[in-house]
Amino acid sequence: MRVLMTGGGTGGHVNPALAIANTIKSKDPDAVIEYAGTARGIENKLVPKAGYRMHYVEIKGMKRRFTLENIKAAYLALVSPIKAKRIIKEFKPDIVIGTGGYVSWPVVKAAASMGIPTALHESNAIAGVAIKMLQNSVDRIYLNFEETGKTLTCDKSKLLRVGNPVMNGFTGISREEAREKLGIDSKYKYILLSYAGSMGAEKVNDAVLQVMKKFTAVHPEVYHIHATGAIEHELCTSQFKDMGLDKCENIELCEYIYDMPLKMAAADLTINRAGAMTVSELAITGKAAIFIPSPNVAENHQYKNAKVLEDAGAACLFEEKDLTDGADKLVEKVKELLSSDGDSVRTDMGNKIRDFAVLNSNDIIYEDICSLIKK
Repeated sequence: MRVLMTGGGTGGHVNPALAIANTIKSKDPDAVIEYAGTARGIENKLVPKAGYRMHYVEIKGMKRRFTLENIKAAYLALVSPIKAKRIIKEFKPDIVIGTGGYVSWPVVKAAASMGIPTALHESNAIAGVAIKMLQNSVDRIYLNFEETGKTLTCDKSKLLRVGNPVMNGFTGISREEAREKLGIDSKYKYILLSYAGSMGAEKVNDAVLQVMKKFTAVHPEVYHIHATGAIEHELCTSQFKDMGLDKCENIELCEYIYDMPLKMAAADLTINRAGAMTVSELAITGKAAIFIPSPNVAENHQYKNAKVLEDAGAACLFEEKDLTDGADKLVEKVKELLSSDGDSVRTDMGNKIRDFAVLNSNDIIYEDICSLIKK
């Protein structure tokens, strides 16, 4: 089987693609899988690290107002499918699979025009621009949420609800095993895992720094791991040192978490955005979570994700506007949950978030990919 994956810009697009790629490779070790992305996206770090060859297609999104950048974006929209066709002719894939982001459009569009089986995966409740543009050209659209189908106008027979594919390693490892593999000292009673998305989020980083200063730094029994994201890493690291937090043995600051399955398995509580991939990973691992949804996404879908979980008693929700006065309310919630009194609350939240998991998503997708290739 020869598979060309595409999707880029953020971890929310790249990680589902890598999860699908890893599933194919595990079930068919002889499969040849390569990846088409942009030269600017997070895929440049994640894809090579996962062991897949990269191809590059230049594409840009259009701004809502007229700018000179839009002229370049329009030009790239015309020429990018030509570049994509060259890649496809060279690689000769049996199927092309896109997971969103602007780069998906020229690659999947080119493959469909060449008669190659094509599939898309949409993680969010609201279909993205690339998915909407390609919906009538592809053979299959995999959905995480059933209601996403209502936002699409294509033939409904091509829609298949599969949940979200997740990376190998998010199942089958206990908290204790994960802690041992990470070499985290047994003196730590709790592990707090926080992250601000693959590119970073200033308000999340600022709030987490306050949690570190007011809670973690004075609770040596808690080990705190925080990923700042790429764009915010330099600034956050500077603030981290200015606050003297680099002197704390129980705090680890990094740009990105490459071994997320292991660290999430080890965690007792997480603080994070509410993107579809994050929600799915937390549901599968059954982790208590505090969500700080991004307000800068289409139709506020992250808030909607988090609100559904909060209403079910499966998570806590803080909007960015709630992170005022030194994020004191967030600090108090963390203090409450990472205590003996909070143990039963975290357990209950973990059990309830598991109800939102589709545990065999990877298998469903793999079986359907095989059927599309046979057709």
